[in-house]
Amino acid sequence: MIDINDIQILQQKPEGQQFDRKSFRIDAKALAVIVVAFANADGGDVVIGIEDDGRITGINGNEDHLNELLRVPFDFCVPSVPVEVHFVDCTDVNGHPNRVLVMHVEPSMRVHANQADDAFYRVGDKSKKLNFEMRMQLFYAKGGRYYEDEPVYGATIDDIDLDYVTQHCKKIGYAKDAETYLRTNKGFVTTVNGVDKVSGAAILLFGKDPQKFFQRARIRIVRYLGEEERFGREMNVIKDVSFEGRILEMTQKAIAFVDTQIREYTFLGEDARFVTIPQYPPFCWTELIVNAVAHRDYSILGTDIMVKIFDHHYIVESPGILPGLVRIDNIRQMHFSRNPKIAEFMQQYKLVKEFGEGVDRMFREMAEAGNPAPEYKQVEFMVKVRLNSALRDEDETTEKSTLKPDIDQKKGQKTIKWPEKWPEKWPEKACQIIDVIGKNHTITIAELEPLLGLGHTTLKKILREMQNENFIRRVGPDKGGHWEVIEQNKKGGE
Repeated sequence: MIDINDIQILQQKPEGQQFDRKSFRIDAKALAVIVVAFANADGGDVVIGIEDDGRITGINGNEDHLNELLRVPFDFCVPSVPVEVHFVDCTDVNGHPNRVLVMHVEPSMRVHANQADDAFYRVGDKSKKLNFEMRMQLFYAKGGRYYEDEPVYGATIDDIDLDYVTQHCKKIGYAKDAETYLRTNKGFVTTVNGVDKVSGAAILLFGKDPQKFFQRARIRIVRYLGEEERFGREMNVIKDVSFEGRILEMTQKAIAFVDTQIREYTFLGEDARFVTIPQYPPFCWTELIVNAVAHRDYSILGTDIMVKIFDHHYIVESPGILPGLVRIDNIRQMHFSRNPKIAEFMQQYKLVKEFGEGVDRMFREMAEAGNPAPEYKQVEFMVKVRLNSALRDEDETTEKSTLKPDIDQKKGQKTIKWPEKWPEKWPEKACQIIDVIGKNHTITIAELEPLLGLGHTTLKKILREMQNENFIRRVGPDKGGHWEVIEQNKKGGE
């Protein structure tokens, strides 16, 4: 809550997600829209009696209108919205003693509407009217009902892989058969008027083909070259893959793939041994994927979970707003499961490692690794989390270069001209090889391979071409000999 006793703050504070300023001329119906929007979103303060340009006009002089505004949270909001009401003494624009009214609205666990049964949600400095689908998504997010418990239209028990359920029963020590488990545990399968109803959680966790009913319940991973998304002729996508299927296998495959894309940095340690560290602590980038799967809003049918990997940052986008009373400013302490059955299932398979504590641990591990804190943003009905790496290419023993074959690079006072016949990535690898050999002339091809991320055959081709072009030379036999960087290619000062 803002400092309501500081009239200057009330005059000058920019309107936004949790603050609005209105003239006393506002009518009750318009005020109800703002109160409902604050309650449905992150809460906030609405100040009445100050114009948009900051002039104080106050609220004195019309007690009937004031009383109508005070009734708004109770008579114009359904259900009613609890508010704290404060009056702040001030001097108005005419120099007369006056007051302004401050209504403080807390975020609510319920979905509120106005008298016309329209629901609103605060987005930036606007109160956005929700359509039916958005309203239901908000209802699920607040835990009024869980979408994972809703019956899936057209699904029957034949759409469940009973063999997979049997494996799960063995995993958790359930002694009865698979169908009994589904019918007697967690409402996976219920019978209404003699008709079986199969829940969304049952399909997502145990279905033969979950994407038959949830087409976009998948994880899409895009690896970019550089620091931003580019489109058209400048498109910089290196890899674009999607994983689908049941939640467990989908998540495991996505994590395994991302593990191959996270960059590693290799340093020569104090004991003259190479030390390799990942760009981000493994728990952190894994936790973001698991959280996205466990807590995404599966009622949003048209959007994938997106994992975007850039050179020095990593983004996960998950459909849905933050659930329950979780907000960006309390996300380290507050926990709420949008899909408690899915979250519990993932915990049983050790994907959710610390129930309710993973986000706080992620912040700690990023800090311990010397990285900035994770950045959370909520944009419309999407949560985006970004990890930034403090490590840069210049921190590596093997520097990365963005050279193209037809570009010269200066090293010290000398210039290297890369042969035009070389494949595009070879100049970059050549730079790395020159630097590594300059620091460790006895390094072997086997030791170079993991540093450069190259296979044995490709690396030997590059080394042979570098020798042909007089960048490096081999002195002595393969075993027992050593490398030398030819003098004109050494860095200045080495």
